[in-house]
Amino acid sequence: MFERLQSGLSDALRTLVGQGKLTESNMREGLQLVQEALLDADVSLPVVKDFVAKVAAEAKGERVSRSLRPTQQLLAIVYEQLVALMGPIDHEIKIKPSGSVVMLCGLQGSGKTTTCAKMSRMLRERGASPLLVAADLQRPAAIEQLKILGDRIGVPVYTEPGESDPVALCRRAVAQAPKLGANVVILDTAGRLHIDAELMRQLEEIDRKVRPDQVFLVVDAMTGQDAVRSARAFHEALTLDGVILTKLDGDARGGAALSVKFVTGVPIKFIGTGEQVDALEEFHPERIAGRILGQGDLMSLIDQARRKLDQEAIAEQQKRIMEGEFTLDDFRNLLDQTARLGPIQNVLGMLPGMGNILRALESDDVDAAASIRRIRGIIDSMTPEERRKPDIIDISRRRRIAAGAGVATHEVTELTRVYEPVADMMRKMASLSARGRIQMIQQLSRQMMSSPESLLMRQKKGTGKRLGSAEKAALRKQRERELRRLKREKKKK
Repeated sequence: MFERLQSGLSDALRTLVGQGKLTESNMREGLQLVQEALLDADVSLPVVKDFVAKVAAEAKGERVSRSLRPTQQLLAIVYEQLVALMGPIDHEIKIKPSGSVVMLCGLQGSGKTTTCAKMSRMLRERGASPLLVAADLQRPAAIEQLKILGDRIGVPVYTEPGESDPVALCRRAVAQAPKLGANVVILDTAGRLHIDAELMRQLEEIDRKVRPDQVFLVVDAMTGQDAVRSARAFHEALTLDGVILTKLDGDARGGAALSVKFVTGVPIKFIGTGEQVDALEEFHPERIAGRILGQGDLMSLIDQARRKLDQEAIAEQQKRIMEGEFTLDDFRNLLDQTARLGPIQNVLGMLPGMGNILRALESDDVDAAASIRRIRGIIDSMTPEERRKPDIIDISRRRRIAAGAGVATHEVTELTRVYEPVADMMRKMASLSARGRIQMIQQLSRQMMSSPESLLMRQKKGTGKRLGSAEKAALRKQRERELRRLKREKKKK
């Protein structure tokens, strides 16, 4: 998500890092690169011009000129303007005591039907009782898909086999909702391959006669500026309350996310980040801006962890870590929990400073998910004692484990090398306060930004004193004498 935009902006802002003072000349060069990065990410041209002009105006002010760290101030300005470009946003879907109606519309292939199921699941988690209505009567497959999704998540689906009038169907569904125990009705309306007069006429009639409380447009982020044009056309016909961008997990550019609000005046309220029914997130401009600038998105990651992970198992694992225990079993469980949060590339992208590692993985053509599966296979090939005490794994054990996991022996060695610094880090974090953990994460972020590979290196323990050449020579002679003494003792035996 946003990989191309993140890479382009990072390269642009990096040209200004180290500048003692921001001059009109180097500012012009840096902002030209920012503009090119935005255009390359398929951001609308009027949006790019307005954004760059606002950043330039702010950067020329006293706030930057008087700053001791002007490039940091410029980064802050870019962040603030990104947030302003996409927000502010109210994510609340208000439900009236008498019941509410939410209408979803969009073109075919945008993910509208799946998004209806995702929204119903989200509303149910918030305490609502949703009812899904299959009003896309042009596509029998869409009706069947909605019924399957409804069964999967336990939400009732209202259908009328043989009905051809979507307006009448929607009105009857709204009337039946209280009898079915529902207080919010979600209408899955018809779509088309492209915007046409018949589609708009039908949607306008549903809007006029059913009177939905909120209307959301579902658009495919992969279509780029076509998504923005669709949003503008639908908004002119229906007066939208918000946009839901789908397939954002597969869009490396993300230009639509930065353009929709500016061009249409309609905010993006939710984003689809996967095909599963739980892959619908609130759109937070400040978090998205953080991701774009490579600062990660820990808050969204924490939100996902609360929803998807077994909190009791996490508490039990944390208790063991607090007691100084972090075994390879715990390491495997940590990998499993990470996998539940979604594709590993998405999870890494939410961690501060991991952008460099992600780009390194992509440039080396490394399949991170496959690597994690191999690691899990190696751990599963160990005995319980080896997982508790990896120090006992000698060369013969490594060969046996490698044969059982179907990997090379050196991969077992590499796993133990990676495990040790992770275990040390987990133990240190468990013993810290909440504030201390945040500070440690920030420190790790700075370390990864400068040298990603250093995280997995075993840290050398210093002696507290730097030895001179004479002292080093004396120690070397002392070791040689000790070796000769041991050899003599061995011969006597």
